[in-house]
Amino acid sequence: MEHQHAWTARWIRPDAGSAPATERMQHRTLYRKTFDVADPAASELLAEVTADSKYRLYVNGTFVLRGPCKGDNWRHYYDTVDLAPYLREGRNAIAVEVVHYPSLLTGGGSDGGPLSEWRADAGGLWLQGALKDKHGSAAETLDTDGTWKLLLCDAVRIGQETKTLFVGGTEDVRGDRIPAGWREAGFDDSAWSVCARPLEPLDRFWGQLMPWQLTPRPIPPLRETEQDFPRLMRAEGIAAAEKSPAGALFPLTVQPGETVALELDAGRLTTGYVQLAVHGGQGGQLDLLYAEAYEYAQPELHGGVRKAVRDDMEGKTLVGNDDRFFPAGWGSAGGPETYEPMGRRAFRFVRVVIRAGDAPLTVARLGWRATGFPLEELGAVRSSDPLTEDMWRISLNTLRGCMQDTYEDTPYYEQMQYIMDAKSQALFTYAVSGDDRLARKTIDDFHGSLMPSGMLQSRYPSVSRQVIPGFALFWVQMVHDHYAHFGDGKLVRRYLPTIDAVLGWFDRLVGDDGLVGYIPEPYWAFVDWVTAWHDNAGAPPARHNGALTVYNAMYALSLLQGAELNEAAGRKDTAAEYRERALAVNAAIRGACYDAEAELYRDGPDVPMFSQHAQIWAVLSGAVEGGEARGLLERTLARADLPATSFSMSHYTFRALAKTGLYGRTEQLWKPWKDQIALGLTAWVEDPVHQRSDCHAWSALPLHEYVAETLGVQPERPGFAAIRIAPKPAGQEWAEGTVPTRQGSVRVRWEIRDGRFTLQANVPEGVPAVVVLPDGSRHEVGHADIALSCAVPAGVGK
Repeated sequence: MEHQHAWTARWIRPDAGSAPATERMQHRTLYRKTFDVADPAASELLAEVTADSKYRLYVNGTFVLRGPCKGDNWRHYYDTVDLAPYLREGRNAIAVEVVHYPSLLTGGGSDGGPLSEWRADAGGLWLQGALKDKHGSAAETLDTDGTWKLLLCDAVRIGQETKTLFVGGTEDVRGDRIPAGWREAGFDDSAWSVCARPLEPLDRFWGQLMPWQLTPRPIPPLRETEQDFPRLMRAEGIAAAEKSPAGALFPLTVQPGETVALELDAGRLTTGYVQLAVHGGQGGQLDLLYAEAYEYAQPELHGGVRKAVRDDMEGKTLVGNDDRFFPAGWGSAGGPETYEPMGRRAFRFVRVVIRAGDAPLTVARLGWRATGFPLEELGAVRSSDPLTEDMWRISLNTLRGCMQDTYEDTPYYEQMQYIMDAKSQALFTYAVSGDDRLARKTIDDFHGSLMPSGMLQSRYPSVSRQVIPGFALFWVQMVHDHYAHFGDGKLVRRYLPTIDAVLGWFDRLVGDDGLVGYIPEPYWAFVDWVTAWHDNAGAPPARHNGALTVYNAMYALSLLQGAELNEAAGRKDTAAEYRERALAVNAAIRGACYDAEAELYRDGPDVPMFSQHAQIWAVLSGAVEGGEARGLLERTLARADLPATSFSMSHYTFRALAKTGLYGRTEQLWKPWKDQIALGLTAWVEDPVHQRSDCHAWSALPLHEYVAETLGVQPERPGFAAIRIAPKPAGQEWAEGTVPTRQGSVRVRWEIRDGRFTLQANVPEGVPAVVVLPDGSRHEVGHADIALSCAVPAGVGK
């Protein structure tokens, strides 16, 4: 419990006698607190607030914020918010809508809500704050206690989750069961209940821990911006062609018994909360369907292709989950009736079907409140490749869509934070903004998932546990990445025990042959989504025979990076031990997994199976080095029959090529990304095999590659205490850009002309730089402005 003052508020929730019969059902409660303000301009009201499981808070009918930030059983985050700007003279009201998700889950979500949202056995609201005058004297305590009014709300029914995973079902909302004006100060709540039995204050449990261990929010509030749909795609039941853009349609009145359908384009794949404002319409219905793309109804007639050009409507429909709203009909000149779903949605297209009942139904507005982590774009890259800016723009939108209060894999399908995804996403964030706040939370999230065995959960926070052992190694590497970019020794020391635990888990699986052996069931030995491994759920089939080369190489690299972290923390003996263990594992890989006839590493010892993955990780781990490593990768790229790395693993393909001086070969590897531009994608697909999701941030690889390799800006010493600039042309004739670092921005421009490579750069004053030119020459520079050149060696950029 991390706080600087005593807790005085109590958790409040519906009385057990009035709560739903089973806590296995999702339910909502409306809370209100009214109070008087004599002089709003001279009043202060700073509140700390949280809920189990999610809340929306309003003051005098105005939306203020939603929360809490995703936590777990050990950290229940609360928000601190200034409510004074929303106060008015006279009567005021704080109104909070809280949804509680059921605590017992054995499978998918639906009524259970998002699996990434932590929850206790029973939900509730907690708010602490006092209205103060300009002298700081408390005029009235507004803490949640027995004076707050509450009402169990049965307006929402949760539908079955069918098109997504883990996000929870969509909503059927009956407007006539929501008290009109309940968020306003003048609402009559005399018939509402008071909280009969508030829980005891948090400091009265004699060391016994409540389900909610209150912790301050570790990241800034998500950014929310009002948006209107810029384009109408299709209209049914109304002559609307002349009314594009979509915003010009509203207000739109549908007469009794009529139905109108509109298909709206947000202009890009986005995340947020669709917002409806309606007048009248009692007995009517509005359906909101969210889709990433237009899809063929019969993909078998189109070569199995399901989506193709994303905004091409010809012969296609929108497919997705839908929320439904049944207006009460009270919306009038005094204000519209409004609806937005509690859960965040992802979409590019929204299809709204408006059915009027016995009364006219007017849609005053249909837009959305876009949401996401407040990522600032401080970096930018351009090059002679005309698609560079498109690649950067789409990558940035992909990353933003997957940055909320955790990193996410897919905002549409799962909204889950996985270690493999998050490790890459953090690097992409550093390249764009130099911001590590969400990465620090992510590192701590997975530290909190540590199990007694020493293994980490592969996705977290999650009320449904999952283990992919290789992902725990990515967490070790993520801590190493953070230290390289920010040089935070305190953070390293904080997580060394967890690093020891993870590496110890793998060490206990090392057999007499020196290799990490069979990954025990029911753990998932996932490596990558590739067609050849589809029937084995993304794991190399060699796993059934015992050791996996990839897992052993990943373990060896993690040992080496763990050694560096221990060295930085002064634990030299542990560092030496980890290096010895890495050498032993690499030796075992060379001895048991190398196939002399094929001149490749097998996917496992004595198993005649090969993949790009085994070769790439043998290089990254140091099992093979120098000219042998370069030759291995050249043979790998020459083989068209090897299972190839998908988007998730391409990051490591690029790392191996950079390590062996073959980065120029990446020019051809960008084709799967560039092909998507012609398909009208505004975010990158999850993988080229399933193409399930149209927004998956492990695919936003250009953000890192353009910065770290094309411009060549990387930390030479931890925290960019010294800066390395080592550009690697890959088909470009010139490139330029700005790279944010902890020390300040680095600016680079290079070009190839008339057989010479010329570099101009600017680094922060007082920060030394090491420049490595394409001819291999190394230059140590102690001044801010840099100008160097060399002859272009044969084969550079190829």
